[in-house]
Amino acid sequence: MVSQEESQPQGAQQSLKLNLGCGKVIRDGWVNHDIMPGPGVDVIYDLETCGIEPFPLPDDSVDEIHASHLIEHIDRLLPFMQEMWRIAKNDCRFDLKLPFGATDMAWADPTHKRPFFIRSFDYFQQPFYNFADYGYRGDWGTDEVTFLIPKSVAGSNTAEELMHRINTERNLVAEMQVNLIAFKPMRPNDRALMTIPKVNLNIV
Repeated sequence: MVSQEESQPQGAQQSLKLNLGCGKVIRDGWVNHDIMPGPGVDVIYDLETCGIEPFPLPDDSVDEIHASHLIEHIDRLLPFMQEMWRIAKNDCRFDLKLPFGATDMAWADPTHKRPFFIRSFDYFQQPFYNFADYGYRGDWGTDEVTFLIPKSVAGSNTAEELMHRINTERNLVAEMQVNLIAFKPMRPNDRALMTIPKVNLNIV
């Protein structure tokens, strides 16, 4: 684990960007995190301890967070999302890449804890909680959801036809990309304030 000063990118004007679960994919100019030490890893921390031990960055310090095929491996998800919200600045962007729930990829890996769909991310924003209190204190609005779809699968379908297939068939989506935005202070528990994501279809 490194100090806050060591974790900061060089230059006072640079934003602080966090690369979660980097593994061997080190991003220059980012704070690279992983559970294990390795070349280029700046912060060593077990994300399952979120809510027990603080992530080693201060409140309201991070401008952007990136996590590729990480969130589906986390068991204690609400404490994790709350801790990421704590260190995020208002309007911090949280970019996620992960398998879509209606694919074999989401279910086959025994280390995956749960599948994810578009509505899964509603639970990370406070306006959703007008019916219950799970003790979660964070507010991530869903800005955009992008589905990567192979050309061989998409065929000549229109966007409307592809969305119908995504909602009714399996194994159409190669990857789901989700862009979240931090709201600070937290919004009230009022569903009228919920963010409705823009949905993109990217044929690859």
